[in-house]
Amino acid sequence: MESSFLTAVFLPLALFVIMLGMGLGLTVDDFKRILVAPRAVMLGLVAQLVMLPVIGFTLASIFPLSPELAVGVMILSACPGGATSNLVTYLARGNVARSITLTAISSLITVFTIPLIVNIAMERFLGAGSTLQLPLLSTMAQIAVITLVPVSIGMLLHNKTPQLAKRLEKWVKWLSLFFLGLIIVGLILKERAQVAGFFLQVGWVTLALVVVTMALGYGLATLARLDKRSVTAITVEVGIQNGTLAIAITSAPPLLNTPTMAIPAAIYSLLMFAVSGLFAWWSQRQLEAQV
Repeated sequence: MESSFLTAVFLPLALFVIMLGMGLGLTVDDFKRILVAPRAVMLGLVAQLVMLPVIGFTLASIFPLSPELAVGVMILSACPGGATSNLVTYLARGNVARSITLTAISSLITVFTIPLIVNIAMERFLGAGSTLQLPLLSTMAQIAVITLVPVSIGMLLHNKTPQLAKRLEKWVKWLSLFFLGLIIVGLILKERAQVAGFFLQVGWVTLALVVVTMALGYGLATLARLDKRSVTAITVEVGIQNGTLAIAITSAPPLLNTPTMAIPAAIYSLLMFAVSGLFAWWSQRQLEAQV
């Protein structure tokens, strides 16, 4: 797979399909749910949008990373949620409605927060004189196009043809995972000469990111005395990042076009599946023990 095809054609297409799949399962009521159950939703949003970047910054500063990889970790921590978190919540028997609500609302807000966090990260790790900068308004517009437009199309299909949307959603969710896998393979093949070194450099920091953020979500939801299924949903939503969006921002030509920054997201995605799979298994066992 040629690098140019991966970043210029396949990556935007894959992200479009992934976000379309998320939209197929959304309704307007998912956005209204914050008014019905504000405590749980606000708790999740604060953890996703405020505490996650702080954790990402701390880990990127503590671990001995190159400036580009450190920025890649920060970009990853600025991209919460995604269709994968909804799927893992379902597999873990968590509150899927709450998971979808958090994903939907955070996707709207991160259109504005991602460019700010990324530019702060580049100034911190690459230096004030770095030639890499994300223009705020155009970046917001581009992120909106590759995320909100397909989500809106999915929601429209859900509203107009609910039966078709329901059938498509099942296939698109698994197709999304397939696309994510191909993107990761493509990036690893492109950087195959350095991938072992990259894995040694960012493997531990990305593993720490998923473990620490899942522990944060679980701890906050437990302290708030939410029900078990909501605890599971918030744990997954806070702990799983939108790796595909992070890869698109770091490696796609219209944005940063720096594939090295995408390595943390690619390696994170591999480790995330292992950790979240273990959590889903444990969560299922906990719920079965209560029956």
